[in-house]
Amino acid sequence: MDAQGDTYVDDHHTVEDTGIVLGQTLDKALGDRKGIQRFGSALVPMDEALVLCAIDLSGRGNAFVQLPREGKVGTFDVELAAEFFRAFAANGRLTLHLQVLSGENKHHILEAAFKACAVALRQAIALVDRLAEEVSSTKGVL
Repeated sequence: MDAQGDTYVDDHHTVEDTGIVLGQTLDKALGDRKGIQRFGSALVPMDEALVLCAIDLSGRGNAFVQLPREGKVGTFDVELAAEFFRAFAANGRLTLHLQVLSGENKHHILEAAFKACAVALRQAIALVDRLAEEVSSTKGVL
C-alpha cells in the first residue's frame, strides 16, 4: 500500500484514511462472512510490553482501544494508532478490543498492538469446515 496525504499539515488524515481503506478491504474480502471462525484473540509480548487484542467479526464496527495517547515514536504521534484502529474497526465492521497490559516503551507497545491485531485477525478469518455454509452466530437458536 502506498498512502499519500496532507502530511505537510500532520499525519492524522493519512493514518485514519489508511484504517478506513484497510477496513473496507477486509469487509469486502469477508463477503457474507460464512464459514469463518469469527472470533480471535492474542496476547503479544514485545520486550517489556504486553498487549491483548480480541476481535469479533460481528458485522458491527466498534473499537475499544487503550493505547498511549501522548508522545511520539520517531515523528509518529502515538495518539494516531488509536485513530487507525477505530477507523479500521468501523469500516471493517468488526468489534476490536486492544488493551496494554504492561509496557513503558511506546515503540514496543505500538508494535505489540499491531502484531496482536494481526494474530487475532488471522484466527478470526480462519475457515472452519463445519461452518462452510453458515455464519458463526447463535441468533435465533437460543
